Amino acid sequence: MGTTWSVRCLLTADDAGDDRGKDAGNDAGKVAGNDAGNDAPGFDADGDADIDAAVDAATIQAGIDALLAQIVGQMSNWLDDSDIGRFNGAPAGSWVSLPPACFSVLQAALAVARDSGGAYDPSAGPLVSLWGFGPDGARALPPTADEVEAARERCGWARIELDEEGQRARQPGGVSIDLCAIAKGYAVDAVSAWLSARGVSHHLVEIGGELSGEGVKPDGMPWWVELESPPATDDARGGDATLHARDAAAPTVVALHGLSVATSGDYRRYFDSGGRRYAHTLDPRTGYPASHALASVTVLHRQCMMADALSTALTVLGPEAGMAFATQRGIAARMLLRTPHGFAERVSPAFAAMLA
Repeated sequence: MGTTWSVRCLLTADDAGDDRGKDAGNDAGKVAGNDAGNDAPGFDADGDADIDAAVDAATIQAGIDALLAQIVGQMSNWLDDSDIGRFNGAPAGSWVSLPPACFSVLQAALAVARDSGGAYDPSAGPLVSLWGFGPDGARALPPTADEVEAARERCGWARIELDEEGQRARQPGGVSIDLCAIAKGYAVDAVSAWLSARGVSHHLVEIGGELSGEGVKPDGMPWWVELESPPATDDARGGDATLHARDAAAPTVVALHGLSVATSGDYRRYFDSGGRRYAHTLDPRTGYPASHALASVTVLHRQCMMADALSTALTVLGPEAGMAFATQRGIAARMLLRTPHGFAERVSPAFAAMLA
């Protein structure tokens, strides 16, 4: 989790167009609108601007910037002095107190890890860094099997103990938490809640392609967004040729009315070596990047935090186990698979019901 996010907020005061969920860049983004959609659970918003119902965009921007700075200061594993950084550097056996927001996100992350059998694991920080996707920087060649095994020995979500009453976590020794696959979604939820608490009940929030919509647009229509898909130039790498190839000219759009969306894909961050792609979505159970026909997984959920973590878990689980997981738990998921004939789409029953 880096130290900056791109953020876009569309508010009904000025906005009359759709947002297509594209990444807005690497720096702090802009807020559109001049109206200021409840504070996020467990988040202390002290220090934020006290916003009334009608304020200027600059005031909203300043408040959101302060909110995001708090989240980064708590949950970034790229900062040694963040709360997660303090946990990662704590001695074995020590208990580390965490702010309410950070504790609740870690608690949710461990719940998804438990439910997915470790397909999602917030303690996989050593593996993320080893493969060149963490704060230690990129790499051009894959690590050795011995290096992978050594990193795996430092992982293990089940080793992390939580004290809910004391809002603290126990460092078992050598564990490095990485909340990248859930904290960005939480940030979307937090910004949305911050806006709602200040009277903006109609808004669309986007951070790095993850979105949450509340209320409606000025024309009374919901916030329609186009679901993210891999680039058309992304090479097919096998799969079930019997599946219907996805028509790139007919994108899937959904209405975000009290709903969030997050997408995980292997086309965002990766490196090529020896004719093979090594993507940033790692399988903590093996220590290696997930390797199957899945190109991307999109999850719709009331909480963007959960959509974020679940899309990662489903990506690691793969098309068969992942779809079974989503179906059994009523998760609204869309999978895009590579086939010899292009991308093929699979959707869970819950996802299909939303589009019906």
